[in-house]
Amino acid sequence: MADPTFISGKIVRVTEGQLFNEEDQVAVEEPLEIRLGNSPIAVTMRTPGHDRELAVGFLFTEGIIHSPDDIAAVTGPHRSLPNVVSVKLKRGLRFDRGRLKRHFYTTSSCGVCGKTALQAIRVKSQPISSGFKVPVALLYTLPERLREEQETFEETGALHAAALFDEKGEILYLREDVGRHNAVDKVLGAALLEKRVPLDRHILMVSGRTSFEIMQKALVGRIPVVAAISAPSSLAVALAREFKMTLVGFLRGRRFNVYAGRERIV
Repeated sequence: MADPTFISGKIVRVTEGQLFNEEDQVAVEEPLEIRLGNSPIAVTMRTPGHDRELAVGFLFTEGIIHSPDDIAAVTGPHRSLPNVVSVKLKRGLRFDRGRLKRHFYTTSSCGVCGKTALQAIRVKSQPISSGFKVPVALLYTLPERLREEQETFEETGALHAAALFDEKGEILYLREDVGRHNAVDKVLGAALLEKRVPLDRHILMVSGRTSFEIMQKALVGRIPVVAAISAPSSLAVALAREFKMTLVGFLRGRRFNVYAGRERIV
């Protein structure tokens, strides 16, 4: 069976003025329509795979659902509708329909494009009070563990990865996607469906930079520690400090920066 995450194609590689005809791998990017029942509420550009987890994670981090008990059924994608997932909510479940008014459209580069103000993208939550501590030695091991498990990146160099580690440093879930926020939604969707939430003794590791939205999603999942290979944004740092989260950036080799929550690093 073909891998849906990348496709092969012919390219011309130019090296020192020399042209070479070669085969290369390109990451797949396709739209996924997320529906509540029969009503479309979101379209996100994603890499196919773990689409049900993505839909559930999206609804969870947007505050539409709060536990797997809120879900009556998840269906799709189907052969006739390969880019549609429908989530049926439990009968009688109430949620803020105002969140759906902007008819979500997210892109692979920015999950919050089109939201007009910071307040519009904050999910109501309390600061994280978890006393979870992370040894420095454990943090040092995370990038290599992430890389070892990140299969498709080795083929294309184009996908972001997000991984959820337990307190012993074991990977529970790793998901890849052209959109870093999608990779996080897939991880959180998997954790929610397996009834692991709240994740107050876990670490989220991402392969690129840390955005505000990634921190918001981690906050909804009650993840106390977020680590990244690259830099955080200013809003990511502000959210981490406001909600008592630990934020680590530039985690490479035996070096890293702590932008918030230094007390959890031991």
